[in-house]
Amino acid sequence: MKISSSRIKSSPIIKILNVKYLKDYKLSLDFIDGKTQIVDFEPFLSTSLHPEIKKYLKPQNFKKFKLEGGELMWGDYDLIFPIMDLYHNRIR
Repeated sequence: MKISSSRIKSSPIIKILNVKYLKDYKLSLDFIDGKTQIVDFEPFLSTSLHPEIKKYLKPQNFKKFKLEGGELMWGDYDLIFPIMDLYHNRIR
């Protein structure tokens, strides 16, 4: 069976272009396709039992996020989320 390239749809690569701290544990994420998503990380952080994640409940630690290669992270990959979970606001 031969697959024609005209039948294969390429999906765009989703990246975060900009991150803005809003308040508490909420960030506004601007994606490469123009979508903006406001994500509240508090439910995830407050229910985690792992001490390396819990430390980001301290506001001074949470605010030290960085954008690297279109991905949002904290520390040296201490905390990073799948891009599509951020895009669809499925942080739990």
